[in-house]
Amino acid sequence: MNFFLMRHGEALVASENPQRPLSSEGRRNVEEVARLALERNIRVSAIYHSGILRAKETADILAGYLMPVGSAAELSGLLPEDDPAIVKGELEAATDSILLVGHLPFMNRLAGLLVNGDPERPAVEFLPATLVCCIRAPSQWKIGWRLAP
Repeated sequence: MNFFLMRHGEALVASENPQRPLSSEGRRNVEEVARLALERNIRVSAIYHSGILRAKETADILAGYLMPVGSAAELSGLLPEDDPAIVKGELEAATDSILLVGHLPFMNRLAGLLVNGDPERPAVEFLPATLVCCIRAPSQWKIGWRLAP
């Protein structure tokens, strides 16, 4: 089964807007990756985000293209400093493909834990608006592919 991890798109700096929404370029990049995912026929049952504005906006854009059953929803455990072991357990228990939208360093740590068994050993680089396909195989996880603007 495939799961998808995405780092939010580029956000405004805090001095421009303390809530740090997506920048215009960030929105364009997320839309580009969403179109590429749609062309690959990516299907997800749900899209979850951390609840931080830039991740929510990214998830909402993805939901507009990939049309999961419901709208994008907040999920605890996706904040930058959260423990990736909790989400790993949830992914391993999941029965449908889902897409998670989050932040650094969390996404790097989650991918490292899934693929290498070590959250401190990177498995893939997450630039802004990068989407990564993680494949759950019987014995271990692997990176299937990566899309970036």
